[in-house]
Amino acid sequence: MSSDLLELIVENVLQGRRNSDDEGIEEGDFGQPGVAELVARALEDGINTEQVLIDGLSRGMQMVGDKYESGEYFIPDMLTAAEAVEAGMAVLEPYLVSGGEKAGRGKIVMATVEKDLHDIGKNLVTIMLKGAGFNVIDLGIDVPAARVVEVAEQEGAAVIGLSALLNTTMSNMSEVVKLLEEKGLHDRIKVLIGGAPVSDDFAREIGADSYGKDAFAAIKEAEKLIVSGGNV
Repeated sequence: MSSDLLELIVENVLQGRRNSDDEGIEEGDFGQPGVAELVARALEDGINTEQVLIDGLSRGMQMVGDKYESGEYFIPDMLTAAEAVEAGMAVLEPYLVSGGEKAGRGKIVMATVEKDLHDIGKNLVTIMLKGAGFNVIDLGIDVPAARVVEVAEQEGAAVIGLSALLNTTMSNMSEVVKLLEEKGLHDRIKVLIGGAPVSDDFAREIGADSYGKDAFAAIKEAEKLIVSGGNV
């Protein structure tokens, strides 16, 4: 029974169905329980929260990633699936906290850099990081370097994730790295960058620790950074 519910969660993540009001990528499931309802049902049935997170939500997004890499899914499909995971996480999070199991793979601060108002890419990465079990603090858009570093230090974050969509704002990523260096924090707080104008070469140029070419790569890079020495 538990395996059936987890499989249904995976299937509905793949379909991007947040709840029973969603049609789904392939349509035809309107009125059937979506991810939020299925997660609630799994918890009511006593399925372990970690199983719901890893074997349901995270596995679903991993399969979405495989479909994206193979060309079967495109960015709108990824966003739809990520929104379904976010709906499931909203149901799951109170149980994670009350059960003393809150996301324990490491704490990550996410932000779109100062003077940049774009957040679709950042939001997608944030949702997926949460679905993968990370504790994520999303500071939003147009965030000054000082604010990013301040929160990361106060919260004991292992990683700072920075997004920029404009050539004119990507240079603000370097301000975060410089400030970490000045405060002697860069050894324990790593910097992951991403966004349309950003590249691996640019990451090396500004002293960032990693670059995620897309949302799925960002998750893998975050995992590497956590293992390599953040303040977990």
